[in-house]
Amino acid sequence: MSDDRIPFAELEAKWQSRWREAALFKTPATPSKDKKFYCLDMFPYPSADGLHVGHPEGYTATDILCRLKRMKGFDVLHPMGWDAFGLPAENFAIATGTHPRIVTQKNIANFRRQISSLGFSYDWDREVDTTDPEYYKWTQWIFLQLYKKGLAFESTIPINWCPSCKTGLANEEVFGGSCERCGTAVERRDMRQWQLRITAYAQRLLDDLEGLDWPESTLAMQRHWIGRSEGCEVDFTVGPHKVTVFTTRPDTLYGATYLVLAPEHPLVETITATEFKGSVSRYIESARHKSDLERTEMQKLKTGVPTGALAVSPVSGRKLPVWIADYVLASYGTGAIMAVPAHDQRDWEFAVRHELPIKKVVEPPAEALKADPALLKDKAFTEEGVACYSEAIDGLPTAQAKAKMAAWLEEKGLGKRKVTYRLRDWVFSRQRYWGEPIPVVHCPQCGIVPVPEEKLPILLPDVRHYKPTGTGESPLADVHSWVSTHCPACRGAARRETNTMPQWAGSCWYYLRYLDPRNSEKAFDPVNEKAWMPVDCYIGGAEHAVLHLLYARFWHKVLFDLGLVSTKEPFQKLRHQGMILSFSYRDPRGVYHGYGDVEHGADGKARLGGTGEELAVQVEKMSKSKKNVVNPDEVLDKHGADVFRLYEMFMGPFADAKPWDMKDIMGRVRFLRRVWVTFAGPECLGDGDGLVALRHRTVKKVGEDVEALHFNTAISALDIYLNGICEAAKPARVDAEAFLTLLNPFAPHVTEELWERLGNEPFLSARPWPVYDPERLKESSVEVVVQVNGKVRAKLTVGAGSDQEALKAAALALPRILEETKGRSVVKVVVVPDKLVNVVVK
Repeated sequence: MSDDRIPFAELEAKWQSRWREAALFKTPATPSKDKKFYCLDMFPYPSADGLHVGHPEGYTATDILCRLKRMKGFDVLHPMGWDAFGLPAENFAIATGTHPRIVTQKNIANFRRQISSLGFSYDWDREVDTTDPEYYKWTQWIFLQLYKKGLAFESTIPINWCPSCKTGLANEEVFGGSCERCGTAVERRDMRQWQLRITAYAQRLLDDLEGLDWPESTLAMQRHWIGRSEGCEVDFTVGPHKVTVFTTRPDTLYGATYLVLAPEHPLVETITATEFKGSVSRYIESARHKSDLERTEMQKLKTGVPTGALAVSPVSGRKLPVWIADYVLASYGTGAIMAVPAHDQRDWEFAVRHELPIKKVVEPPAEALKADPALLKDKAFTEEGVACYSEAIDGLPTAQAKAKMAAWLEEKGLGKRKVTYRLRDWVFSRQRYWGEPIPVVHCPQCGIVPVPEEKLPILLPDVRHYKPTGTGESPLADVHSWVSTHCPACRGAARRETNTMPQWAGSCWYYLRYLDPRNSEKAFDPVNEKAWMPVDCYIGGAEHAVLHLLYARFWHKVLFDLGLVSTKEPFQKLRHQGMILSFSYRDPRGVYHGYGDVEHGADGKARLGGTGEELAVQVEKMSKSKKNVVNPDEVLDKHGADVFRLYEMFMGPFADAKPWDMKDIMGRVRFLRRVWVTFAGPECLGDGDGLVALRHRTVKKVGEDVEALHFNTAISALDIYLNGICEAAKPARVDAEAFLTLLNPFAPHVTEELWERLGNEPFLSARPWPVYDPERLKESSVEVVVQVNGKVRAKLTVGAGSDQEALKAAALALPRILEETKGRSVVKVVVVPDKLVNVVVK
């Protein structure tokens, strides 16, 4: 049986065209209050490579969910757009000599074609593109609101610099000391930057996580990134100077044995003794080439050098050596710490490595020492206990000791209670061409002046040369005709801001533009915002937990404070799809081979076609270099969109990582062929009530599973229902129509066609979702397996819910069972109601 049994290409073209002509998925202007469903995909960056099979996983899930919701009577907003500014397009343009605008539009066209080919029910009238001036006009407008509110400011700071991309990076864009985009080791540079004061919203960003229906892992990542710490600022003296440290454990002050300053701390040069200046200078230079994340990595070797200075403890009067170390950041806390190695593992490792004293000031509970004898011998004790060797607080439990020491410090004027956050202000500007221009000018007389709102958008100039300069200035700085302008305040000569916004800017608010994408007077209409927000279901990758998701929440809260949005949070429910992996095949020389070059033997081993050379097989992330990228176009050409959609959802639990296997897809091919043959026309169907209980159970199961994003088990339920239907000589029409309706969100093209061939009016996609009757979920009769000593010997049809004695009597009376037990003793009879009877004999 060949794949051309279903003319999927013909069906896809036919039904996608008819859906468009009928505007079947057009969003109503205003939804009903109790039946609105705003479902959002994290919109894609349109790369030159196009989609691979991992990209549509989330899109397929939201499409199935949205189709179900429409059939249940919901007004659905399900849009799609393009997050198209940023480094990848610019880097590709530089490599190929094609302007980023041309590259971007070509990539968008390809992405739109690929996404449309899968039959997704997006409202394409609401499509947005972050590089469209009519879109980034409002991104610039929101920046101006941030500026007016004092949340956007310019400063010269040490930033993460990628020497390959030739631009600054936010902390969140650096992983393992390398650029998120290109993998190049990041350096530190002092540069003029625009920043957004996200720290002003730190506590609200933390508090408002409560009540969100998000994965706990993502909530935990945001809490950790925001990093609230409660403690005290304490003053130590170094000669005539004061060094303030922050500690969450003021009860351990008596255990401080040394101080550590960040290499960038302003006092380092002043307090460093002459004989240590050389080593200190070299260490500072080394630290400049590391990102904040790399410096604070817990697993890294703890390095540092002494300054030769001594600090005086405010509680004991003892003199403590002062060191510098890169694990202390100037941008976090005060840029200095008191080190208590007995009760902080990082300080312990540093002290051991550099032979510094370790002093216990918290006595662990006896049970803790018993459970871990290594405490205070090979590692720090970091939990709560009882204060010891601490004059003012001896014998107090940790909580009381912390409170008393904090009060004592404040009373003596040596410190104060303080709350700090790990979150840093957002480095917002990029020294590249392909981004939104920042709408301010620099005037020699007036300083920084915002561009009047009526002058927006500030358009990117259409230039031929857009390579990064590497000097810290954007390529826009060389476009003199664009840079030179007039000050909006004094009308004198001025210069435009030449840094551009980061890629994250456009994605911070795109969900709001979808509400009103063609509005030329406002970013979005407040009536539409109040009607549709918040987003009811947001699906995308977990990799955005502390990037896009945190930034978008920040912008939304600012807009809320300005009275522009009605909800405190943008995304009420969030789910992450699992990564789709792929098999890679590598020969003994380390060369990777594509799937088409591989032969699979009867022994299950993979071999290189033509040579028979055995290949190493691994399941890995899709990568061009490993030749394991699967293009959805290839799958659609061979098997069609509906098979693709079914297989993507059947591979495993939605949130789990799973491997794409071209062999496994054939199971869904066979399933859909069987559907095609079974419901080919009205002559294939019979009358009657059909499979009442199974039908109602399947309606319940599929509906609930789709709502819960348990797509694989919903498809399994459809498998079972189809098996039941196919057992009849002629399936009942009521079962055929119910089955096709349940399958429609998963395989819309084939089911629409079969629905019409059965004599029904289109569109099946607009039909109501079936309703199950709880009273009809149980079968009136069931088939019970009868065993003798665990081996099946007969089957028995009885009324559902028959009691155990009746089942036992019926089973023992069967002719086959009488024959099996003749002349033998029945030891016992095990009965599992509605399932089996096992007769044990000897």
